[in-house]
Amino acid sequence: MHGSQGRNTGLGLALVSAFAFGGSGVAAKPLIEAGLDPLHVVWLRVAGAALIMLPVVLRHRTLLLRRPAVLAGFGLLGVAGVQAFYFAAISRIPVGVAILVEFLGPALLLGWVRFVQRKAVSRAAAVGVVLAVGGMAAVVEVWSGLAFDPLGLALAFGAACCQVSYFVLADHGSDGEDAPDPVAVIAYGLLIGALVLTVTSRPWEMDWTVLTHRADMGEVSVPALLLVGWIVLVATVVAYLTGVLAVRRLSPQVAGVVACLEAVVGTILAWILLDEHLGVPQILGGVLVLAGAFVAQTAKKQAATTVVAGALPVDAATADADADGAQDKARLL
Repeated sequence: MHGSQGRNTGLGLALVSAFAFGGSGVAAKPLIEAGLDPLHVVWLRVAGAALIMLPVVLRHRTLLLRRPAVLAGFGLLGVAGVQAFYFAAISRIPVGVAILVEFLGPALLLGWVRFVQRKAVSRAAAVGVVLAVGGMAAVVEVWSGLAFDPLGLALAFGAACCQVSYFVLADHGSDGEDAPDPVAVIAYGLLIGALVLTVTSRPWEMDWTVLTHRADMGEVSVPALLLVGWIVLVATVVAYLTGVLAVRRLSPQVAGVVACLEAVVGTILAWILLDEHLGVPQILGGVLVLAGAFVAQTAKKQAATTVVAGALPVDAATADADADGAQDKARLL
């Protein structure tokens, strides 16, 4: 779909996706505080979403045979890894801080490109990394010896690293005429992630009675099942599907900017609903992190455009362009 109507539709879908993803931590934390293990909450989210997306898996039955490594990576890292680390992190640190740490992903991805793949990155990209890292230093208040639980911060950083791994895998799985449908990749990722989490989280040991009670969301008490329903239907299924549809209608730059709203939404919702107030350093640092993520993504897009114009060999051009597309297809949290 082209033209202003297509862009407006894409922007609306991207906003819905960002708001849906941003609300996952706010809904999950009350369940964790009510007595559920973070891994059990992740299992409920992933298994429930996988069950809903099962018809898509059945429709694309041959995909697992064509791209087994990519799908396994998506399931292990992009689904199970990211969400397990993130939910474990919010059990120890504020939701806003955890999601801002996770948004170091674009900066870490550029580090992967520069130091692992040994490809040149632009000066603007380096500026983006500096902004993101500097902002994160302000968020965690490094001058005071870390203002938040070190293990919680490490878990959030683990989520960011898994997100980068997901992007790298998407780079290898999104090229060529045989590129898989991103909706099918998401469906398989959820299914594989659910199977892995079933083994690691042991849901049969979960305190299922928690789901029959109410959970405290700030000063309000809500049914636990309502929170589970929100996490599964809205923060996972709706968020993924609207994100994929939005990417198909927007440029990578616009999609990247809108995606940054996820961190803003998550922080504001945690402030309002969970009474998790952030100080001035965290707010200013968060602005720098998001600015760095935006600059990094913009710089990556510009680099790919320059390459396509003929500044670098064709194989490098293809790799950079694919990496851009991968970032926008792989909306996670």
